Amino acid sequence: MSMRPSGSGEIPEETVRVARAAFPKGSLAIRVRDELGVLFSDEEFADLFPSRGKPAWSPGRLALVLVLQFVEGLTDRQAAEAVRARIDFKYALGLELADPGFDFSVLSEFRDRLIEEDAGSRVLDAILTAARDKGLLTGGGKARTDSTHVFSAARELCWLEMVAETLRAALNALAVAAPDWLVQVAEPDWFKHYATRAEDSRFPRARTKRDEVGRRIGADGMRLLRAVTSPEAPAGLRAVPEVEVLRQLWVQSFHLIDGEVRRRDPKDRPPGATRLVTPYDIEARDGAKRDTFWDGYKVHLTETCGADAPNLITHVATTDATVTDFDLVPAVHAGLARRRLLPDEHMVDTGYVTARHIAAARRDHSVDLVGPMMPNTGWQGRTEAAFPISAFTIDWDRRKVTCPGGKTSTRWAREPVRDKTEIRVQFSTTDCGRCPVKDSCTRGPRRKLTLQDQDIHEVLHQRRTEQQTDEWKERYKIRAGVEGTISQGIQRCGLRRSRYHGLAKTSLQHQLTGAAINLARIDAHITASPRARTRTSHFAALRPADQTTDGAKQAPN
Repeated sequence: MSMRPSGSGEIPEETVRVARAAFPKGSLAIRVRDELGVLFSDEEFADLFPSRGKPAWSPGRLALVLVLQFVEGLTDRQAAEAVRARIDFKYALGLELADPGFDFSVLSEFRDRLIEEDAGSRVLDAILTAARDKGLLTGGGKARTDSTHVFSAARELCWLEMVAETLRAALNALAVAAPDWLVQVAEPDWFKHYATRAEDSRFPRARTKRDEVGRRIGADGMRLLRAVTSPEAPAGLRAVPEVEVLRQLWVQSFHLIDGEVRRRDPKDRPPGATRLVTPYDIEARDGAKRDTFWDGYKVHLTETCGADAPNLITHVATTDATVTDFDLVPAVHAGLARRRLLPDEHMVDTGYVTARHIAAARRDHSVDLVGPMMPNTGWQGRTEAAFPISAFTIDWDRRKVTCPGGKTSTRWAREPVRDKTEIRVQFSTTDCGRCPVKDSCTRGPRRKLTLQDQDIHEVLHQRRTEQQTDEWKERYKIRAGVEGTISQGIQRCGLRRSRYHGLAKTSLQHQLTGAAINLARIDAHITASPRARTRTSHFAALRPADQTTDGAKQAPN
């Protein structure tokens, strides 16, 4: 298909007349079109289509349909039907009343084009640009970020189900690619064990019996892999995707001991960042955060948090479940810088904050990254009469540290640690051994300190001091509002469950979710709908003001 720009974007007069009569008070689609105008032009998506071929349906209109689909939680069929049948959709899209719309499969094809060119962020960018042009969005001010887990579209599997389904998927793929060859190499009992889904059968309850089933599946998979890689196998079988998934999972799960297939011990398995969890979504990973465990992905939402304008989502990032929050801070700031939407203050929770990130945000983007630092984990920081690092005097120029007892360090050395360097400081064993306050300083023969660079060290201890004050706590309270944004995304757009398989498709889903929430919030701003406030019970409302605890205070929007 080729892309040929559609008309001027004006709404046909008859469509306007009928829409005004049907919706005298307007609707979300109508109000957004009146307030923001044409959100997406065909030219923005011209690179997604070839220059020759049958004309495609307007990509600018398809982009708007995708966003409205997420606003209302519609399926592809329902969204295509809405374009044909609903006057407010025709108004927003600028269509004639008699326009027949398109087949629902067009939406899936358009999403595939967006994914192929990594163009999902263009949809969110266009809405942010329109909001900026209308004065609803500016750079600076305050922003806040938080993340939540996202379940894979594939069902969560136990280990036996996972290996059985992986082998079954490979057999099904080979049955299509080389049926005659597979009939020759398949063991007779494979048809009994792998012809149907693993969930349709029952695994034994006893641990020893389950181990036997696992070894049997492992041996069957090994035999199939040997057959696929043998010289007699038809060419190209190794390149079958399901066979490659089988090979990867068998390397991760099994090994040979004296010619016998055994399951690998937990310590002998690969790290979570590379470990497969299902054969049906090979980019999903096993995630854990406190008491929450899931297979899938993680999404990070950043939004503005001003008082006089709608709180709009300005950045969306999707990762696999193993990526930590603090790894995303540089990417979030780079994305906001690209959109010229960097805040003056960026509110985040503890998972995003390190002293290095605070220093880098100030240096590279003039952003004040605000979030509670992790406390000192050493026993000295948890004991009232002990001496934490803050009790030592550091002379950065002379590279010397003086302890509370007046002794000077004897060693100052930089040592590489992963992707950074740390400063290791030691004191003399003789000085520490005869020190009268040694028991309050160290439990070893000498005191050792680990320091960051001067700017990072000063930021760390300054922030730990600041966050104990009431002024800092009052300033930080506004971050809690991003929890409501995540709740809105979950309830309105299904944020926490991926609709599709794969990281790229899930990322597009989240970009569309951010765009849909922005449209809903712009509409709420147009209609002056009040923002939801934290629920307070009737009894809690009777609490005297001087008895209100920090935990009982309302979280600002």
